Amino acid sequence: MNQAVRFSLRRQLLVWLLLPQLVLWLMGGVLAFRVALSYAEKTIDQSLTQSVRSLVRQVKPLGSGLLVDFPRAAQDILEQDPTDRVSYMVSSPPGSFLLGNSRLPAPPANLFFPENEPVLYDLVLDGKPMRVAAIDLGFGDGLTPQRLRVQVAKGLAVQQRIARELVRDVLFPLLLMGVLLSFLVYAGIRRGLVPLQRLEAQLANRTAASLSPIELTQAPKEVHSLANALNQLLTTLRRSMSQEKRFLNDAAHQLRTPLAGLISQTELALQETEPQALKLRLEKVHTGAQRSAHLVHQLLSLARTEADVPLHPVNAAALAREVAREWTPRALAADVDLGYEGEDTLTVPGDKLLLREALSNLIDNALRYAGRGATVTLRTRAQDGNCVLEVEDNGPGLSEPDLERVFERFWRASELPGGCGLGLAIVAEIAQRHGGSAQALAVQPQGLRIQLRLPLAH
Repeated sequence: MNQAVRFSLRRQLLVWLLLPQLVLWLMGGVLAFRVALSYAEKTIDQSLTQSVRSLVRQVKPLGSGLLVDFPRAAQDILEQDPTDRVSYMVSSPPGSFLLGNSRLPAPPANLFFPENEPVLYDLVLDGKPMRVAAIDLGFGDGLTPQRLRVQVAKGLAVQQRIARELVRDVLFPLLLMGVLLSFLVYAGIRRGLVPLQRLEAQLANRTAASLSPIELTQAPKEVHSLANALNQLLTTLRRSMSQEKRFLNDAAHQLRTPLAGLISQTELALQETEPQALKLRLEKVHTGAQRSAHLVHQLLSLARTEADVPLHPVNAAALAREVAREWTPRALAADVDLGYEGEDTLTVPGDKLLLREALSNLIDNALRYAGRGATVTLRTRAQDGNCVLEVEDNGPGLSEPDLERVFERFWRASELPGGCGLGLAIVAEIAQRHGGSAQALAVQPQGLRIQLRLPLAH
């Protein structure tokens, strides 16, 4: 048999609580970085747009030419961020270098330039990515129109730096909060598992005979539910062990006398020398053995009634007719008129073997004590949602005090040989096992009726 895999509940709780937190933190980091990049890109675009407009304001038409006054404007642009690279170029017509960095590449050919509005695009200069803002302007008179292009480029390294700073400023506090939350989760799980540890300690300190209920105070309802389930199991085990102990005690007590009688009779038989006397001794041994066999059978039947058995639909009326037919030869041998009255179909949820045992015990009890020439009737009927099974005889019957004790174990109202005081006790146990009841009633002018009431199947 493979050994069951052991796992830690604490570890599983930590994994399921902290792993999603880590995943969410990483997803938050990626999302924060993308948002920071977008924010940095917007910031750079705004800076480039302002710079290119500032440069454009320094270009003034002068006759058919241009007056470019860049020294101060260019200085302002370069001093915006001394750690990052800024380039600019003025060309007129667009593409013909006038001023700035002549190595700035031309914008893409398919890029549309609206009049006097900046256009933003990306390019690579000296192997480094750059962000560019460009404006196309028209100047000159109607006879000689001319165009001017101003470009300002800024390296994207600043965008990465701004994004990293934003992510650091956002994620570092979140990381500290995550560490604190992890500590609180661990402490909470550890504290939450304390009731389970108490439950484990209670069970570990018990012996095999300690089946008393588990007591837990100040525990959450989930642990109380577990304790209640264990208490139900302990109650079932305690009841089962009690039934087993009672069965063993009953068996030992009831078998002691017939076995002692058998030993005594066999010892006397061994001393007999006369064949006739030896035969009488052996007949007594045979009778004692039959009585012991009957007692063992009844004890085993009683043990079966105390075990949990599944219930299935059973036609109790058909079963009663079948049992009556089986006992007819015994009834004829005992000079008893055995008959059946009742329905054709009465379905109950039950165990067919146990119900057969109950009916057989009722008929056997009636045949033993009703007397020769008596009448015994097995009846079945439906009444108030129950299936009624009853055996009635016109024998001597029982007194009122005896009627109240008739279902007690090993109690006998008669000293006639053959009985052991378990038959009707077994009947009562079987009735209870099927959710029903057993009742003993006096019959007028004389006789006894044993009645079983079992719930009908819906």
